[in-house]
Amino acid sequence: MFNLKPSIDVLVKSSIRSILKNKSRTILTSLGIIIGVTSVILLTSIGNGLKVYINQQFESLGANTIFVSPGKIFNDKGGFNSQSGASRFIATTFSLTDVAELKRAIRGVTIVPVAASAVDIKSSKTTKTNSSIVGTTYQYGASANYVPSNGNGRWFTKDEEDKKADVVVLGNGIANDLFPTGSALGKRIIIKSKNMKVVGVIDKKGSSFGGPDVDQYAFVPIGIVFEFNGNQNVNQMLIKTSNKDLVAQTKIDVTKFFLKKFDKDAFTVFDSSQLLSSINSIISTLTIGLAGIAAISLVVGGIGIMNIMLVTVSERTKEIGLRKAIGAYPRAILVQFLIEAIILSCLGGGVGIILGWLGSLAINNFFPAQVTFSSVAIAFGVSAAVGIIFGVAPASKASKLSPIEALRYE
Repeated sequence: MFNLKPSIDVLVKSSIRSILKNKSRTILTSLGIIIGVTSVILLTSIGNGLKVYINQQFESLGANTIFVSPGKIFNDKGGFNSQSGASRFIATTFSLTDVAELKRAIRGVTIVPVAASAVDIKSSKTTKTNSSIVGTTYQYGASANYVPSNGNGRWFTKDEEDKKADVVVLGNGIANDLFPTGSALGKRIIIKSKNMKVVGVIDKKGSSFGGPDVDQYAFVPIGIVFEFNGNQNVNQMLIKTSNKDLVAQTKIDVTKFFLKKFDKDAFTVFDSSQLLSSINSIISTLTIGLAGIAAISLVVGGIGIMNIMLVTVSERTKEIGLRKAIGAYPRAILVQFLIEAIILSCLGGGVGIILGWLGSLAINNFFPAQVTFSSVAIAFGVSAAVGIIFGVAPASKASKLSPIEALRYE
């Protein structure tokens, strides 16, 4: 006998029995929600993982690192400049004279010039064309945290820098490319007709979002790159303060120094936290956008639930008519069908969360990915909301059926 005014737990049990009557339909109905939740969690986990990875990369540089680069890298809002920075980057060049004058003007900091070139590198095994060669000083390894770990050699010395010795420190990736079957340490390579000895191999560093892959760099004394380029132009300066409290004032002092030489838009003085903030802002926007696109499948899944629930209402029209004929409250019928829709969406949400979590674990072996509680909560909350929103119409239709018409329905 039907309970005319059943409690919520009775309605839930009745909804579960109805759902379990057709397991195949239940799975197919929840599939859209499963795909949507899985996609949202996977994309947000990749975005979160990328943020963590980039933060770790910048932490390795230290909070007391300042960079001076040609061109206006940031716009007035703190984001990356997308207008005329490229032309100014080409037009502006620093020189060793600028570096020497800056060292005299600002005491108590380490100032390291960097010059770059793209040349072919050959080993006995293979050739790497247009490889990135970075010319710098003996201080760069320690300043940028690129000193090879124990067993992987060393950074070149001041004496080797002064003598423009034929020594090179390789990134992890290019070392493996040039010597795929053994260690590159102590081997000889040819860089633009120069026979050079590999004195160190840097631990794997990877690349930051939108940035270069340090693992593919070869580091040599700066004088060698000057010879390759036929000039003494400096592409960037790295400045290391003794502690992070000096960064703000040092940036002001460096900016004042270069304003005497260049237009304000011809160079950029920034620290790692400023660059990190801009990159994180881009990643956050990108993650939200991708998650929003993935969430469209949740809407599609919701439409699927609504369609199936409307079919269910049609199939159970006689049952609804019988319940109403013996006095069942329309509200109880509405709540039961609404609960069925919510269970379907929550079931899909739960499965999607598990698949998304497992997928992020698999992706993390190849690319940084990290599932957060907020992404799981949002994905599950949205899936539950989808069940409520798209379950209202079928539930409302069921509760409004006329008992007489429902009993006569074929």
